[in-house]
Amino acid sequence: MTELRNVNPQTIWSAPASGSNSRNVWAPEIHFINNKWYAYYAADDGNNANHRMFVLENSSADPLGGPWVSKGKITDPTDKWAIDGTVFEHNGQMYFLWSGWEGDVDGRQDIFIARMSDPWTIQGNRVMISTPTFDWEKVGYPDVNEGPQIIKNPAGRVLLVYSASFCGTDDYALGLLTLRNGGDPMNPADWTKSPTPVFTKNPSASAYGPGHNSFFKSPDGTEDWIIYHANAQSGQGCGDMRSPRIQKFTWNADGTPNFGTPVAINTPIPKPSGE
Repeated sequence: MTELRNVNPQTIWSAPASGSNSRNVWAPEIHFINNKWYAYYAADDGNNANHRMFVLENSSADPLGGPWVSKGKITDPTDKWAIDGTVFEHNGQMYFLWSGWEGDVDGRQDIFIARMSDPWTIQGNRVMISTPTFDWEKVGYPDVNEGPQIIKNPAGRVLLVYSASFCGTDDYALGLLTLRNGGDPMNPADWTKSPTPVFTKNPSASAYGPGHNSFFKSPDGTEDWIIYHANAQSGQGCGDMRSPRIQKFTWNADGTPNFGTPVAINTPIPKPSGE
């Protein structure tokens, strides 16, 4: 990960000149599922109200080789506004998670889940499992829950880390949902939301609005790392001033992640173990 600056980027897909996925391409994720590569991204036709999730597939062993083929839009029967899609597997069932609107107008962002029948198809109806309820999830407009990411703790417990509050504020932060042992991901009552954020701004470290994270293991598999973006100065919003940052995290005795506080930029830290 620390050598990212030295690699040659490769374009795997370019937006068409027009159409439903031609503008505002956001937040791609790549996953390896059933021996194929899948990239999930959000896009619209230039009208934000039409933002939806889309999928690309690559059958090659190497995602840098072979063609990426569009599998089209991925949505549930309601076909509502959707961004920040991700997938995870639990007890042999695949699930799709995303941030969306309950209705058809610009407003509150909630987190939805649905079962999948294959990596590009949602099976059945969506279920809302999180909506902004605490004050720290409602800073700025609109009220926001977005960027869901699944991580399983060392005991195999399913945890969902998400970003809360409007990304244009300094108070964009990370929240946590925990699936009860033996719980059904499709049952909102089986998810418990932590009452306080688990990762917040650190002005002394030049970290404002830390959020929209993901996770990775060190190359030797012994360490857990979080990657996220943040602004170096207050009031920089959610534009192109944000920078990606990484740091190692640990686990609390109750099985929840301990992300600590954002590390100050330009602070030397050991590389992920095995690099």
